[in-house]
Amino acid sequence: MQETLVMEKTAPTVTATVKKYRWRICALLFFATTINYIDRNVLSFVMLDENFKRDMLGLAAGTTLTSQHHDDFKELMGFVDSGFKAAYAIGFIVLGWFIDKVGTFKGYSVAILLWVGSAFSHGFISTLRGLGIARFFLGVGEAGNFPSAIKTVAEWFPRKERSLATGIFNAGANVGIIATAFSVPFLASTYGWRTTFFISSILGFTLFILWRITYKRPEEHPSLSKEELDYIKSDSEENNGQKISWGKLFPYKQTWAFAAGKFFTDCVWWFYIFWLPSFFSENAHFNLNLKPTFNSFADVLATGIPFLIIYIVSDLGSIVFGWLSSSLIKKGWTVNKARKTTMLICAISVVPIVLASQTDSVVLAVILISLAAAAHQGWSANLFTLVSDMFPKNAVGSVVGIGGMLGAIGGMILAALSGVIIKNFGYVPLFIIAASNYLIALLIIQLLVPKLKQVKV
Repeated sequence: MQETLVMEKTAPTVTATVKKYRWRICALLFFATTINYIDRNVLSFVMLDENFKRDMLGLAAGTTLTSQHHDDFKELMGFVDSGFKAAYAIGFIVLGWFIDKVGTFKGYSVAILLWVGSAFSHGFISTLRGLGIARFFLGVGEAGNFPSAIKTVAEWFPRKERSLATGIFNAGANVGIIATAFSVPFLASTYGWRTTFFISSILGFTLFILWRITYKRPEEHPSLSKEELDYIKSDSEENNGQKISWGKLFPYKQTWAFAAGKFFTDCVWWFYIFWLPSFFSENAHFNLNLKPTFNSFADVLATGIPFLIIYIVSDLGSIVFGWLSSSLIKKGWTVNKARKTTMLICAISVVPIVLASQTDSVVLAVILISLAAAAHQGWSANLFTLVSDMFPKNAVGSVVGIGGMLGAIGGMILAALSGVIIKNFGYVPLFIIAASNYLIALLIIQLLVPKLKQVKV
């Protein structure tokens, strides 16, 4: 015990002479998360392509699409999307457990190959059934990204830097959405919808190769200096390497605190991604000419500015709020106080979004939604970091998997209700849900884990 205390007091600080290889690992996680979101969002824009609609409906080339065809297509794609989210929920808990069992290197490799292979197969499908199968396996594989990334951060970063590292790699999600929105419509209209899946998959296979040649545990990495390894371990718990089944994690309040945070807030992010285009296009006061098809990059730029602003600002929120709690810890705040104060700021920042559903100003609506999206990403970065604050490294993947499954279930529930709510009451109730869910989640977290005590499994 005395030796441990001395190590903590004399923990090395990062100086110009100490390499910062851990941030290369963080950059790799950022790239992985970007590819993850590109692969899942390609379909959202390919769906606008009329040739794709004909193929999925089993119609001959050149068939004129009627309003009935469009309605049938939307209904069928709703089932496909529901299947993807169900698979995503399953994948979270299965791959979270698998990654803890076999290790980050092997676990993430399997997840990447599964999702990239499934994304590549999209380019060969010719039926709706085939699309549903491909999306199911894509959902299972993509669910492995966050358990792997959070576990990697826990292995490669001291506790005081984890929220910043998480905020940085989490920003890749929005970069992926932006990249997809500004490339897929043009690629589909120029080279055909199948080509878009092949191109995105090339990036995924590149990611797989980079992961295989770059990643090792810090203790085994030849490019990591002893000084940086000591710094990484300066305020981190030791990992005894014991495998922990996810079933043993259910009795802990810490597990359910994280799961509650995911359940109440992931659904809000799914709502933003799926319904914001409709929200802007259906408001006559906004005068946004959102086109169903894009023939050039100029068309995309002209109609996508609000979404570009929203997702860029949300990326900044992921990094800034991730930095904030890390900065507060470095200034001497307890982990508990730093994390929860930052999450409270994020939760309060979402509240004004209610006004976005009532204003006639598109500028004000974009500002309010951008603020809420930035707060969500900051909240997400800190919520993910709570897992490594409360659990040993060999349980991180499993806990993230359990919480991610609950988050996906929350997304499924709100997705099922959203259409009915919008049809009967408009967008106001959904924006009220978005405004209040973060405060509710934080209250539950505080009641379950008032001091963020570490679990000894």
